[in-house]
Amino acid sequence: MKNFILDTNVLLHDPQSLFKFQDNNIIIPITVIEEVDRFKKDMNETGRNARMVSRILDSMREKGSLASGVTMPGGGTLRIEMFTEKYFNNLPVDLRVDNGDNRIIAVAQDVRDRYPDMVTIFVTKDSNLRIKADAIGLTAEDYESDKVDIQDLYSGTRTIEMSADAVDTFYGQGWLAAPTGLGPNEFITIIDSLNPNHSAICRHDPDNARIVPVRKVPKEGIWSLFPRNREQSFALDVLMDDSIKLVTLVGKAGTGKTLLAIAAGLHKTAEENIYNRLLVSRPVFPMGKDLGFLPGDIEEKLTPWMQPIFDNVELLISGHESEKRHSKGYKELMAMGLLDIEPLTYIRGRSIPNQYLIVDEAQNLTPHEIKTIVTRVGEGTKIVLTGDPYQIDNPYVDSSSNGLTYLVEKFKGERIAAHVTLTKGERSELAELAANLL
Repeated sequence: MKNFILDTNVLLHDPQSLFKFQDNNIIIPITVIEEVDRFKKDMNETGRNARMVSRILDSMREKGSLASGVTMPGGGTLRIEMFTEKYFNNLPVDLRVDNGDNRIIAVAQDVRDRYPDMVTIFVTKDSNLRIKADAIGLTAEDYESDKVDIQDLYSGTRTIEMSADAVDTFYGQGWLAAPTGLGPNEFITIIDSLNPNHSAICRHDPDNARIVPVRKVPKEGIWSLFPRNREQSFALDVLMDDSIKLVTLVGKAGTGKTLLAIAAGLHKTAEENIYNRLLVSRPVFPMGKDLGFLPGDIEEKLTPWMQPIFDNVELLISGHESEKRHSKGYKELMAMGLLDIEPLTYIRGRSIPNQYLIVDEAQNLTPHEIKTIVTRVGEGTKIVLTGDPYQIDNPYVDSSSNGLTYLVEKFKGERIAAHVTLTKGERSELAELAANLL
C-alpha cells in the first residue's frame, strides 16, 4: 500500500482522480481544499471541476471522518491532512516562504517522514513543483491516468507488403481477405514486395473482414476539392462515409485537416442533404498574449476566434462557385440554417441530432471536455475532431494529456470510429518548410 498526496491541479484536471489510485491511501492537504474553493465560482471547466470535487468530498464525508480517513469504494482510504507551521522547519530555507505550493510540499514531506515503511508519492501536474519536490528528496510524479505517449499514438494507417499476384487480385475482384491484426477502418497501403510502384490503397472493412478500395473522389471533387496525397484520400474516404460517426484527424499545420472536414461537411449538408446542418466549432484560446475583452455583440466578439473557419469556408465556396455558378453563397448558407459557426462554450447540456459537427483545434481540450462534447452527439450526427498535438495553447494539457490524443487511443478499436494522421503539408512550400524546420 502506498500514500499518494494529491496537488490541487490534479483534482481540477480530473475530479474522478480520487477513484483512480486503486487500494492505496489518498491524502489531500487542507491547502488543496482552500485552493479548490477559490475556483468553485468560475463559470468554466475548471470551476465545474472544482464544484464536482467539493461534492465528491462532501459525499465521502457522510461516510466517516475525513480527518481520520474514509474507506474508498476500491479499497484504501481518503483523508484530509492539516498543515501546521512546524512542518516548515524541515524544509530548506528557500522553501519556507508561506505560500500554497510550499505548504503542500511540507505536508507531503511530513507524511513521508511519519510513515517510513510506506512509499509516499506526491502527485502534481505542475512541473516546477515536481522539481522542487525532487530537490528535497520527495518522490514526485505527474498524473498520467489519461496520458497517451504521442510517439506511440495510433496512426490509423499502415503499409503491408504482398505478392504481385495478391495486388493483382485486389485490383481484379475489388477486395482481399483482411490480414490479422488490423483495426476497424484502418487504412492500408499494399505494396508488391518486388515492385514498390505496384501498389494500392485500401481500408479495412471490419463487417466483412475484408480490405476494400478507398472510395474515388467524383470528377467534380468534394465541393470542388481534390485530395493531394494518399493521406488526404484516406481522410476524405471516412469523412464521406455516413456509417462512421466519429472521425479524428491529426496532423501538423497545413496538412488540410480542417479544409477537408469542412469540404466533406458542406457536401453532405448542402449537396446530398444527409444532415440538417454543418456545425463548425472550436475552443477559444488565444495564441500569445490575450488582447482582453472584445467590443461588440456576440457575433463581433467571436469573429477573431472563428476567422480561421471563415477563411476555409470562403475558400471552398469561392472554388465551388467557379465550377457551379448557381452555388449558394456563404451568407446564404448561414441564413438558410445549413451552416453555423460557434464556440464550444455553450455546448454543455445540448443535444445535437442530424448534424455534421466539426470541432477544430481539439488538441486544446481536456479529456473531460472531449467527453462532454462527444456525449452531446444525437441520433444521425457525425462528429469530426481535428488538431495538432504539437500546437497546444491550453496551459493545462500537453501533447500526451490532451483530449484529442486521448480520444484517438480510446476509440481506435471501435467500428463506428476512424482515425487518420496526416503528415504532408499542402498549404504552401513555405508553410511546409516552416512546419518542419521551426
